[in-house]
Amino acid sequence: MTVHLQASLFDSAEAAPLRLTDLAALRRTELSHGAWIDVLPGWLTGSDALFEHLAAQVPWRAERRQMYDNVVSVPRLLAHYRKGEPLPHPVLAAARDALSAHYAEELGEPFVTAGLCLYRDGRDSVAWHGDRIGRGRTHDTMVAILSVGEPRALALRPCDGGAAQHRFPLGHGDLVVMGGSCQRTWEHAVPKTARGAGPRISIQFRPRNVG
Repeated sequence: MTVHLQASLFDSAEAAPLRLTDLAALRRTELSHGAWIDVLPGWLTGSDALFEHLAAQVPWRAERRQMYDNVVSVPRLLAHYRKGEPLPHPVLAAARDALSAHYAEELGEPFVTAGLCLYRDGRDSVAWHGDRIGRGRTHDTMVAILSVGEPRALALRPCDGGAAQHRFPLGHGDLVVMGGSCQRTWEHAVPKTARGAGPRISIQFRPRNVG
């Protein structure tokens, strides 16, 4: 599969090599019900090179899922790396370890899995949901997402519904971490867009196998 990215102003062909910046620059937004979200734009410099590597080397798969009476195609390509499986680039292992160390007190356990999503264009999306499989239904679960490629909006709203209350445009090495009760009391989505969005890959680090 060939998916190419137009280089950003920050990740040009002559940009610095892949490098993670200091997590001390994270900025937290407190949400309701004990939920919070941390954001760090440009955590990974040189991220366009990582996008090209992942787009070409990851064994992406298309999935189909039951929705009511129909089986429909999942509107994005997927890959998953379980605990102990080598990640598709060394910088992802470095990112996972850095996040585990930074959030050790709040997390209580290291990040061990990585799920990857490839959004090919604005038609690919993720519906409203929270990562609440297994222990996440009754226990708080932290999810850290590194985005490479063109920015797409991550929208958040309380679980009681209504319009999105927060939107974060994520891409080109941006980091977002959802913690506290965020996966139980809030929902997040990547909405479709008709504005000619380019391709984006998100890498979701989790402490256990949750969806």
